[in-house]
Amino acid sequence: MGIKDFLQSRRDDAELGQGLWRRTHDRFVRGLDRFHQILERVPAGPTLEEIVPLANELADLLPRVRIVAAEAHRLAPSDSQDIPASPTGVYSDLHRALSRAGNALALTAEALAMTRCAGDCLNGCTRTESIARRIDTVKQHISDAETYLEQARCEAQQTAS
Repeated sequence: MGIKDFLQSRRDDAELGQGLWRRTHDRFVRGLDRFHQILERVPAGPTLEEIVPLANELADLLPRVRIVAAEAHRLAPSDSQDIPASPTGVYSDLHRALSRAGNALALTAEALAMTRCAGDCLNGCTRTESIARRIDTVKQHISDAETYLEQARCEAQQTAS
C-alpha cells in the first residue's frame, strides 16, 4: 500500500465510515474496476469503439454514488453492517438502491464479458444493446438512491425540529 492508497483510505474512512455505506460504495467501485478490466481485453475494432462511451458513462456515475454514500453516512452513521433505523424505513430503501446499483454494475461487467465470448456478430446485430440496457438499470438505481437520500434529509430535518 503506497502513500496515495493510504491517504485515500483515510479520506474514505472520514467520508464514508467503515460500515454499511462504505461497503455499498466499495461494491460499486469493485464493479466499475471489473468492467474496466474486462474492457481492456476487448480487441480493437467497432465493438470497442461502441463500448468506450458506455464505459465513460459508468465512470461518470461514481461521484454520484460517493456523494449519496457520504451523505447517508453523515445523516445516519453506520460503522457496522446494520441498517440505521428510521421512522419511515428510508435508510433501508436507500441501502437497497445503492446495493442494487452495485449488483447491476456487476451484471453489466458480466454482459461485457459475454460480448467478448460471443464470436462474430452476424446479420448486423449490436452487441452493445445489452450493455447499454444494463447501464440504464444502474443509472435508475442511482437515481432511486438519490431520491431516497432526499427523503432521508427531509426526515432528518423533521426529527431535528
